[in-house]
Amino acid sequence: QVQPVESGGGLVQAGGSLRLACTTSEVPFSSHATAWFRQAPGKEREFVAAISWTSGLTYYAYSMKGRFVVSKDNAVNTAYLQMNSLKPEDTAVYYCAARSGGGLNNVVFTSSWDFWGQGTQVTVSS
Repeated sequence: QVQPVESGGGLVQAGGSLRLACTTSEVPFSSHATAWFRQAPGKEREFVAAISWTSGLTYYAYSMKGRFVVSKDNAVNTAYLQMNSLKPEDTAVYYCAARSGGGLNNVVFTSSWDFWGQGTQVTVSS
């Protein structure tokens, strides 16, 4: 069982940056894949980015590519989402998800992910 825990959310002005972190204390992420999703008020949860801890490969939602960067640090068992040039429409609760196996098939679907964090709020002011 994996319980991802997110941190790093907060209030930032448009154009600013934030770095979110996701870790777990139960098991190493080394044989998993992790992903970031977000959910704005009144909207469905949407895929942001994913990373394979076995291969290091990454996958991004088209609209996020170029502004957001997903990475990992095996030494501290933590995945990161670096968010740059933030816009008010990036305001959402950001969730970390994890699954076993390390593959990146079907990453955009919430049903493809087994373990979810509680989320961290990101608010971008205009």
